[in-house]
Amino acid sequence: MGVQGAVQFLVTIGADGPPKNIRLESGHPLLVRAAQEAVSQWQWRPTLLNGQAVEVTTTVTVPFTLPEAQ
Repeated sequence: MGVQGAVQFLVTIGADGPPKNIRLESGHPLLVRAAQEAVSQWQWRPTLLNGQAVEVTTTVTVPFTLPEAQ
């Protein structure tokens, strides 16, 4: 479709590493679904606080770029 850009989410990552909540912050509507599906499959290493795994919230940006014309 010739669309490129970045999709940004606010993601809550569970103490054991998977995304628990993915909230759209910005991005082109044609790219949002693919980006959200990708992020929902990601797994993070647990964040430790005083040796305990904790839930964290972070910003995740998924870039979409078109290949350069040859």
